[in-house]
Amino acid sequence: MAKPAKTDRKAVIEEMRKKQKSADRRRGTVIVAVCVLVGLGIIAAAVVPILLNKHEDSKLDNVALDKLGSAASVCQKTTTQKADGNQNHVPVDTPVTYTTAPPAFGAHWNQAGLAPASFSKKFYTADERPPLEALVHNLEHGYTILWYDQTIAKDSSAVDNIKAIARKFGDENYRDKFIAAPWLSSDEDGAKFPDGQHVAFTHWSAGGNGETDTTKQVGAFQYCSDVSGAALKTFMDTYPYTDSPEPDAM
Repeated sequence: MAKPAKTDRKAVIEEMRKKQKSADRRRGTVIVAVCVLVGLGIIAAAVVPILLNKHEDSKLDNVALDKLGSAASVCQKTTTQKADGNQNHVPVDTPVTYTTAPPAFGAHWNQAGLAPASFSKKFYTADERPPLEALVHNLEHGYTILWYDQTIAKDSSAVDNIKAIARKFGDENYRDKFIAAPWLSSDEDGAKFPDGQHVAFTHWSAGGNGETDTTKQVGAFQYCSDVSGAALKTFMDTYPYTDSPEPDAM
């Protein structure tokens, strides 16, 4: 049999090279396409939950405060306790033991940037919550604090309602002195809420708007088994920021 001519071998080799290049291009295109799809998947995984949360937020933002969460009947009657600690400022980082869970009054820190907590921050998670000694200073300035325990913190629907409640309060008007903050474990914050109660409202009352007699000061407490915007609204109407030891302070 005759051997193929050199020109035939060159043609075969050239054809093989063309096929290899074509295969390489196809493989490269597939790899790029897969990378793009993976990238889009990663972006979607990050963005879609944010968009869904915003959509959920927008729905709750259209709900009136007194319609958020459960009915006011999930809350117990408000109680009061004689207050102390007015103007009792202790050095920052000095731990204070509070006799109630959560506190509504007592000794507290007083230092710019640490106490009281920012007027513009309305909702705190466990990772970012200021120390109790700073938040009690907020109470002295007329804030109402909604405290939620770990049971509520694990309930995404309940937390969504608390966040929606917090968004009802802006940072342009003193009447919006409100903070939602977690009540941490007994090792960190002390005693637990009463059995079956997972939310609490507290306010440091001067004993009436404009009252200057410190002996009339009381702490107001209301405990709830669930989140209730209706109960909170009534509580804050009863105890406005003006009914506090230092209503004109931020």
